[in-house]
Amino acid sequence: MESKKKILLVDDEPDFVELIKHRLEANDYQVVAAINGKAALDTLGREKFDALLLDILMPELDGLEVLQAIRETDKELPVFMLTAYSDKPKFKRANELGASGYIVKTSDLQKEIENITSILRLADKYRPTGK
Repeated sequence: MESKKKILLVDDEPDFVELIKHRLEANDYQVVAAINGKAALDTLGREKFDALLLDILMPELDGLEVLQAIRETDKELPVFMLTAYSDKPKFKRANELGASGYIVKTSDLQKEIENITSILRLADKYRPTGK
């Protein structure tokens, strides 16, 4: 039996985190949640993950700052940016920093879960170096 993929979900909206965490766990993922960028980096310092779902807009450290810090030590971890907004300069910067892809938050939770699980199933193909 294959072990569950371990996902770090980082978002400052507790209701969104709980909904997505619950649904991903129902789809056989192990999910650890962090409510801000600092907590995410602390967690990444202690645990290994198969992929990261990272909100772009957060207080303290935003998603781009977290992504930059991650890429200084780990170029391989698939990091998918979560956003409710279309912000081309932020997308461009995330690409420059090695984001693996984007998931746009919508009001359609079922569609969002389908998008997230589809991307996570293919996470290994999204590694920046193509490994």
